[in-house]
Amino acid sequence: MIKELQAAAFKVEVLEQQIPVLVDFWAPWCGPCIMMAPVLSELSKKMGEKIKITKLNTDENQEIAMQYQITGIPCLILFKNGKEADRFVGVQPAAILAENIEKHINKQV
Repeated sequence: MIKELQAAAFKVEVLEQQIPVLVDFWAPWCGPCIMMAPVLSELSKKMGEKIKITKLNTDENQEIAMQYQITGIPCLILFKNGKEADRFVGVQPAAILAENIEKHINKQV
């Protein structure tokens, strides 16, 4: 399941998690962001409990978007151990995302 995130919960829901968290920075007016929704849903089913996927509306959470220097959306940031591990900008195929995320999951650092 993909959870819609608000700035107030960002620290707990993303930075303090024991498993990697993929945050989809998006906006409702963004066509490519809408195209990513089924890709993220597929990824969520494929990855199961190995990863948590959340969405953060950049229009409603501008402070977090600025903090992570989001200049284009969709922007997906993978957080591992509370730190940015990888970043994907633009529409991404589920297979490519899964492959890159698996590399981070399997990495011990």
